[in-house]
Amino acid sequence: MSAIWYECKVKYRKLQETGEQKLVTEPYLVDAISYTEAEKRINEEMGAYVSEEFKITNIKVCNYAEIHPFENADRWFRSKVSLVSFDEESGKERKANMYLLIQANDVKEAYDNTVNVMKDTMGDYTIPAISESLIMDVFPYFSGEESDLEALEKFNTLKASKPVYEEVEDSGEFLEISEEATA
Repeated sequence: MSAIWYECKVKYRKLQETGEQKLVTEPYLVDAISYTEAEKRINEEMGAYVSEEFKITNIKVCNYAEIHPFENADRWFRSKVSLVSFDEESGKERKANMYLLIQANDVKEAYDNTVNVMKDTMGDYTIPAISESLIMDVFPYFSGEESDLEALEKFNTLKASKPVYEEVEDSGEFLEISEEATA
């Protein structure tokens, strides 16, 4: 059975970097069986993070086929993947779209991570769109069985790892890129 993902918008007072508190509404993603379970799960998860009162302003079903956390990434991106198939009866090419939620630091990395996730796909596919998602965090469901606990630990380790930025020295010069490199 595949997961059903619910986007839950939560309104609460968030401490800003300036030290002031600001009322924000942020979307979170939970894996649940029903709206009722999604509400229960987001209450439990947010209760651990938010010390003050919070309000769930909206819950809706999301159409993500898969969620993929990656190490050293801090943002979530929505990747649209079009699976290409050939309809022999009509002789036409058909595309079936699916959406992946991919963790990355920028759009290029999200594209690379999407290609990495899709590398074992037998059929043809294209990636027509990648956009940054407003999702703040993802809370998958784990049953508590030992194999699930290992999966939960791995998911949370990947999700919580901090981005590693390489320091690049800027010489102030422009680099010329040959036509062969861009082809």
